[in-house]
Amino acid sequence: MHSSASSTPPASASRRLQLASLLRERWDLVALGLLAIAPLVIPALGGALGGQVTTLFIYCILALGLNVMVGYTGLVHLGIAAFFGIGAYSMAILTVPMYPFQMGFAAAAVISTLLAAGVGLALGAPTLRLRGDYLAIVTLGFGEVVKVTLRNLEQITGGMKGLNPVPPPGAGVTLGGVDLGMAFAIDPRYFYYLSLIVLAGVVVAMRRLENSRLGRAWVAVREDELAASAMGISATRVKLSAFAMSSAVAGLAGCLYAASLSTTADPNAYDFNRSIMMLCAVILGGLGSIPGTLLGVAILVGFDTVLAPWADSWIQQMNINPTGSSLLSFSGWRLALFGLALVLVMRFRPAGLVPSRRLAAELHEGQT
Repeated sequence: MHSSASSTPPASASRRLQLASLLRERWDLVALGLLAIAPLVIPALGGALGGQVTTLFIYCILALGLNVMVGYTGLVHLGIAAFFGIGAYSMAILTVPMYPFQMGFAAAAVISTLLAAGVGLALGAPTLRLRGDYLAIVTLGFGEVVKVTLRNLEQITGGMKGLNPVPPPGAGVTLGGVDLGMAFAIDPRYFYYLSLIVLAGVVVAMRRLENSRLGRAWVAVREDELAASAMGISATRVKLSAFAMSSAVAGLAGCLYAASLSTTADPNAYDFNRSIMMLCAVILGGLGSIPGTLLGVAILVGFDTVLAPWADSWIQQMNINPTGSSLLSFSGWRLALFGLALVLVMRFRPAGLVPSRRLAAELHEGQT
């Protein structure tokens, strides 16, 4: 009896350790599962909050695309917002009533994603020999070129007005007596679930790529391109695949962004600031880490789109800032808080908040 009783605590402790290990290793998938049931228990997600969280999901997809370039392959990319915009405008051109295409959401999303990947290949091909600052300058310049082009081609892109209305997914389709287009337009939870499903699909795909031959090749090129080439890895193909994959995922995020807003917004929505915010999110969370990237976006973009508006509204209600001074508004300090957060992370956790095992091990070896 005594031996049986004494064996129970170690067994329960083992189960707790296994559960803790599962949550630590797969907490991103656990979080996605919790988010799937959140609209059932949080009524506010059926309103404005649902739209804000949907935008957060879309930026998570965009950041995961950037993580392929910066985190896995080690290539500095400062123009990811340009591919975000290419996806959004391609979706709009293929679906808005002013153009003759008027495709369905799924077909337009596939074509727009492939187009963004093609543009990524076109950008990557002549820049394969560049690394570090030189590649950063090229991608930064490309992002500015795309923004200015979208602004000046008014007859095609609508200029500063953008293209609208972008039809919602399922427009004109009735399923079970429900007009899907009308449902997407009225209830934010439909876009919430669509964005969450796409995000989950991208997370699963990135996990498989991370452990695949291509994913290991990305990391090998990041660590030592010469050594990787000596082992038979084609650095040219690896870099081009990273450009294409990163651009495709960013284009997919742009498709969801345009559809969720029912407009492309103006070209300034795809400027350098957007690229930098995504880069900060990837660095803050941890380069090459899928959970870290999601956490970084949740902190930065969640702070910007959810917390800051709520805090400004609370300050107004409390009559703390009757004159509307930017010094007393919460959002007026957001960039300073972003910078402070990055400085603190780089000082105390240089590998990021949730670093990948490989990168954390490399930094530990370098410090020892």
